Amino acid sequence: MLPIAGCSDAPFGSKPSANDGQSKPSRPASEHLVTTITAERASVAVPHERPGSLRLRRLVRLHSQEEGRITELQVFEGDEVAPGQTLIRLEDDLLRAELDAARATAAQERLDLKRLEGLAGRGGASEDEIAQARTAVAVAEAQVRVLETRLAFTEISAPFAGLVTARLAEPGDFVTKNTHLLSIADPASLIAEVLVSELVLPQLSVGDPVQIRIDALGGLIVPGRILRIHPTLSETGRQAMVEIAFDQIPAGARDGQFVRVRFESRGIPRLMVPFRALRQDRDGPFVWIIDEAGEAQRQPVEIGVRITDQVEIVDGLEPGTQVITRGFLGLAAGKEVRAIETSRL
Repeated sequence: MLPIAGCSDAPFGSKPSANDGQSKPSRPASEHLVTTITAERASVAVPHERPGSLRLRRLVRLHSQEEGRITELQVFEGDEVAPGQTLIRLEDDLLRAELDAARATAAQERLDLKRLEGLAGRGGASEDEIAQARTAVAVAEAQVRVLETRLAFTEISAPFAGLVTARLAEPGDFVTKNTHLLSIADPASLIAEVLVSELVLPQLSVGDPVQIRIDALGGLIVPGRILRIHPTLSETGRQAMVEIAFDQIPAGARDGQFVRVRFESRGIPRLMVPFRALRQDRDGPFVWIIDEAGEAQRQPVEIGVRITDQVEIVDGLEPGTQVITRGFLGLAAGKEVRAIETSRL
């Protein structure tokens, strides 16, 4: 908006000022001086700020898949772990013994099958006996694989590089199947989550830049981008969850910290006027305009969003209208006015 020269609201008819050694002629007593703007539609992006929280997007809860006593658990909350690192061991003596027995059984079944296949050439074994022997070998080998898998379950490893966020058991504890033992989080998966109104969502897109402010880090502001917009709205607030990814995660950022996310919606055409031009009475908001006859008229309006020192006019005002911004003292409907300066937004 172009700068608007100051306008005095002093009583009219005051003594004229000197200019280049000559005096200006006195203006008519009925003349009312004002400053105006010409209202026009322009593409305006509205900034929005929403509160939210930091959250670890990748968090794995490690459970026991076998029952037994914990023989080894050496990591604690906050410890870094490497992918494939062994975190927990359960006692496995009984399973190892069962596995040894199953392997011996499978070996014997294979020997029996080989012997019957040798006898079959001399008529010493029927086809049914050989089929039964082959089935017994398959069952015995399957039992070996089951026990090998169960034995592997007694050793729990880190699925990825991360941090231990929860330790829920101790060495010596006896745990049953599906007991939650540890939680591992990926620090690189830290994101911000905010709820956004259904009115703002259509103006946002995945990849739009945002600013993330973390109060716990002294109000640090870091850049980010919209990672994901959830497809459903809450029934109470009619809001959807929006996930924000950091361009670079700052040191000290933690899961659960309070954040404020500031983003700008895409620019849409809006009819804006300076906020100082807006008047208010018991009938509602209005502005003063200059009609074709050069007279002031009171124009009721419906307002929308306020952006810094401007306000959106949703209804009641047409583009191209001259809106009075200064000179309201003594102004009345039908009064002749003269604009000493007109600008465009």
